[in-house]
Order: sequence, then structure tokens, then C-alpha cells
Amino acid sequence: MNETPVKQQNTGAYYGQAVASFAIALVAVAVGIYRLEADGWVRAFLGIAVLYLTTSAFTLAKVIRDRQEVTQIVSRVDQARMEKIMAEYDPFAPKSPHGPERPGGER
Repeated sequence: MNETPVKQQNTGAYYGQAVASFAIALVAVAVGIYRLEADGWVRAFLGIAVLYLTTSAFTLAKVIRDRQEVTQIVSRVDQARMEKIMAEYDPFAPKSPHGPERPGGER
């Protein structure tokens, strides 16, 4: 009954493809900015904008991942509580005439 999900891990090929894709995109933008026929200040501004966008994308990805992990942990805790309640519940146990017992033996 206890189903512990296996942690999913990316393959080496997937990781390599992601790193290569990021590197190619960054180099392509850098070359495009370098070869742009514009003033140096304009190219510098575009370069800084690309770096800022890149760091913001990494931060956003981390925040989304962290939120998903917290949701999974809360879901697993709730699932464990429900499994404990279901394991302790006995539908054939004699019922008390005074109503169900509360936690701690109180009625």
C-alpha cells in the first residue's frame, strides 16, 4: 500500500542537450550584439540586458522548482496521514453508544 514515488532524474544526454542549447543561444546573441552596427553604448546596454534576462530566467526556474517540491512534500505528508487513518480504522469494531471518541480518549 505504501507507494513511495521514485525521484526522477534526468539522463546525461538531456542534461548535455540543455547545456549545449543554452551555450549556443548565449553565443549567438553575443555575436549578434557584437556585430550590430550601433554605438558601443547601445551594444553594452543590450549585453547587460541579456545577462539580466539570463539570471532572471535561472531565478524563475529555481523558484518554480522549489514551489513544486514543497507541494510534493505537503502532498506526501497528507497522503501518509490518510494512510495512517485508514490503517487504524476498523469498520467492524463495536461502536460506543455515547458517540465516537475524540483523540486522547475523550468523548
